[in-house]
Amino acid sequence: MSAVEHPNAALVRRVFAAFGNDPKAISAAFARDIVWRVPGRTVMSGEYRGRRDVVEFLRRTGIETSGTYRSSLHTVFADDDWAVAIYRATGSRNGIELDVDQALVVRMADGLWQDVTAVPLDSAFERFWA
Repeated sequence: MSAVEHPNAALVRRVFAAFGNDPKAISAAFARDIVWRVPGRTVMSGEYRGRRDVVEFLRRTGIETSGTYRSSLHTVFADDDWAVAIYRATGSRNGIELDVDQALVVRMADGLWQDVTAVPLDSAFERFWA
């Protein structure tokens, strides 16, 4: 018997697959009033509110890295209310290479991403985006 993946895990996989390719598919996965938080004191840190601001923030990762930013999903844990995505982020910016593990902690509501907190798992994140 094969296990069926939770729908929220499948949604996380679709968002990661669409990253850098399909902003409309990404936006469709977000609640209108989504909040996305990035900790620290970097050019990308802050709290982004609403679909438009969050999609623009995600687009900026490409602009800031001259198109080199990539995220490679490692694993997803999900239930009806939460999803946690562990992924590897890579890119190049101002002569500095990024290659770190990160996590997204996502609160889900009605099958949409409602609240996201990015959790860098390596201090290289701060140096890269400084």
